Amino acid sequence: MEIILLERVEKLGAIGDVVTVKDGYARNFLLPNKKALRANEANRKVFEANRSKIEADNAERRTAAEAESGNVEGRSVILIRASSNAGQLYGSVSVRDIVDALVADGAKVTKSMVVLERPIKTIGVYDVKVALHPEVSVTVKVNVARSPDEAEQQAQGVDVLKQMFEDEAAPTGFTEAFDPNAEPGEIPADMVDEVANEGGDEA
Repeated sequence: MEIILLERVEKLGAIGDVVTVKDGYARNFLLPNKKALRANEANRKVFEANRSKIEADNAERRTAAEAESGNVEGRSVILIRASSNAGQLYGSVSVRDIVDALVADGAKVTKSMVVLERPIKTIGVYDVKVALHPEVSVTVKVNVARSPDEAEQQAQGVDVLKQMFEDEAAPTGFTEAFDPNAEPGEIPADMVDEVANEGGDEA
């Protein structure tokens, strides 16, 4: 489908560009979010008639986003989550979790601004992009850990997952008990007594 962009869209173009996109992308995202118009003759005329206003509104929103960017850029939020011994989260960290943490920390962001290519499913520190405006993006750090202490270690650059695996690989001092006098395949002496007793009960 051919569309006219009403704002800059990453990897597509800038305001006023006429581009071709997949129908589903246009119908499900660009058109309902007022990021574009269908590129027919009537819409071209409407766009050209309103172009200066559209561009002025965009410039105003961009200026506001640039002013707000200083309040968001470089922020770090901590999310405490339960995970397996291998660091796999029980569930995952979603856009909503990140937005809630940022808002609680005083940042003015919405779900549509957070660009998370895939849900976070393991503990660690992640750089997450926040698009305050199509032309203004900043980066925040999302520190996912199992405890505040672990989050503090990760913030200082400690690879908690790597450390966890190293701890698991270390010798534990546990050795399996065995009878050095037993022949291969022979039942240990203490088990022989149990078997004998069970046999006696049955008789």
